[in-house]
Amino acid sequence: MDKVMTLSDAAGLGRRAGPRSPSSSSILPYNLPLLAALLACALAQFLKIFTTWYKEKRWDTKRMLDSGGMPSSHSAAVSALAVAIGLQEGTGSSAFAIAVVLSCIVMYDASGVRLHAGRQAELLNQIVCELPPEHPLSSCRPLRDSLGHTPLQVFVGSILGCIIAFLMRGPH
Repeated sequence: MDKVMTLSDAAGLGRRAGPRSPSSSSILPYNLPLLAALLACALAQFLKIFTTWYKEKRWDTKRMLDSGGMPSSHSAAVSALAVAIGLQEGTGSSAFAIAVVLSCIVMYDASGVRLHAGRQAELLNQIVCELPPEHPLSSCRPLRDSLGHTPLQVFVGSILGCIIAFLMRGPH
């Protein structure tokens, strides 16, 4: 005789056993990869205040909302996401493969395309500043030049993300 699967049996298929399995009464399920990525991103943005102070000897709380700078919050987020998925689902899972590919694309873009776009914006701003006052472009607003990251900023962000994911997984 065939066994009949009930709705409660089907709902339990996706749950993992163990101390961190979500309870049925919780409104928001515990999602280690998502929380690790968000925390790593937020912490990296917060740390930019201190790295700006160290480099420029001034406090600038606006740096928490800016792109660019040390450490890379995008790299921290995608690294935390990939490591947390690898810890939770295993490194052989499709989700881990997707997260690793996404991480590589984001980090390559941050230290390549966005870094060079920022450098081009610096040069264009300098050219516009040297235009005579009567030139139509002499009064245009400067372009944002803090867009990308150096390879060191990307590396530090990725290490930060890995550490956050490892610390959030708890004792196992």
